[in-house]
Amino acid sequence: MLIEKMKAFAIAGCISAVLAVTAGAPSAFAEPDLSGVWLPDIRDQKRQETANMPPWKPGILKQVQHLVAEEKAGRPFLVLSHCLPHGMPSWMLMTHNAFELLRTPGRITLLGEVDGNRMRRIYLDGRKPPEDPDPSLHGTSIGHWEGDTLVVDTTAIMPQAYIAISEAVGIPNNGDMHIVERIHLAEPNVMHDDLEITAPNVLTDTWKTTRIFRRYPDRHYEIAEGECEQEDLVPGKDEHGNDVFLPNPQGAFGTVHTAK
Repeated sequence: MLIEKMKAFAIAGCISAVLAVTAGAPSAFAEPDLSGVWLPDIRDQKRQETANMPPWKPGILKQVQHLVAEEKAGRPFLVLSHCLPHGMPSWMLMTHNAFELLRTPGRITLLGEVDGNRMRRIYLDGRKPPEDPDPSLHGTSIGHWEGDTLVVDTTAIMPQAYIAISEAVGIPNNGDMHIVERIHLAEPNVMHDDLEITAPNVLTDTWKTTRIFRRYPDRHYEIAEGECEQEDLVPGKDEHGNDVFLPNPQGAFGTVHTAK
């Protein structure tokens, strides 16, 4: 009887030890650390402008071809005009500036450099898409983790938000756009955003593309303040001698051709 009790205690002890080790071991699918300042891989963006063109509808393709020709002729169309936010999916597709990714309870926030309007929230608190959404240029982004991949579903995007492949070539989505992203670390400081963009009013099929971002080394970089409106203004004085911004004369094609 004593021997049987000793065996039972030994088995129980082994089970407890295994459970303790398992409980203390890190998960095989621990959420990766995406925080920090990220820089877009602009060279790969440029490559994809021609290597992975969206499946534009025939009538839309003619518009795109015209925009490409205008850019080559030195008359680029200003996709990022009137100081409006980049919006989705353009922010992830063709931004040339750094952005900071912040993780707080229940959400991820992206803050863009240069333009104060560049702020995007991805909700991770388990909420459902709003039944009566208030559309915006960035839309409503709701995310969840699948292993070590952040899956983000974005809806309620305004029809005026561009699908832009460059700062001079883009077309408004014209409504009913839906975006699914799968964001993951390809390397410790290299993040891939795999996008699937469905826009039935301008695309013949769902467009799949990937954008690459690199975390700033040593994480010591801080994004800087900037407003796009300042491009159209110059420092000056008002009639009372106060320091103000005054209109800056422009060339025929806007801020990219400033008159001198």
